[in-house]
Amino acid sequence: MNERLLEFLLKSEVEKLSEEKKSLYKFIVENEDLLAQQADTVNQFHQLLVHQSPYKLASRYFNIPYSIVFQQMNEIETELNINVEKRYEQSKWIDMTDRFSHRSIGTGERKVFLFIS
Repeated sequence: MNERLLEFLLKSEVEKLSEEKKSLYKFIVENEDLLAQQADTVNQFHQLLVHQSPYKLASRYFNIPYSIVFQQMNEIETELNINVEKRYEQSKWIDMTDRFSHRSIGTGERKVFLFIS
């Protein structure tokens, strides 16, 4: 699977979520990312997740029970995974490099052009 395409599709699907779901999802993911940046190892990251749980932070921030946060995040992630997978299967990458490479600026770098339909 193409990581860049999957990343693009995920961002696109997150933006389609309801405001409530989008806020919760982004809050938790952003807090997980902050913890990942602080950690030097996977083990340290897991420790940070336990001690500074983004789910617990979300529970306090949004004033909803932890169990509901956990349940909603599972539902959101399932919805996102299904929608991203569906869109990925419908996507088609076409390498257009040969058609446009002769127009490349004389910087000596090779450019790759892809068209997604």
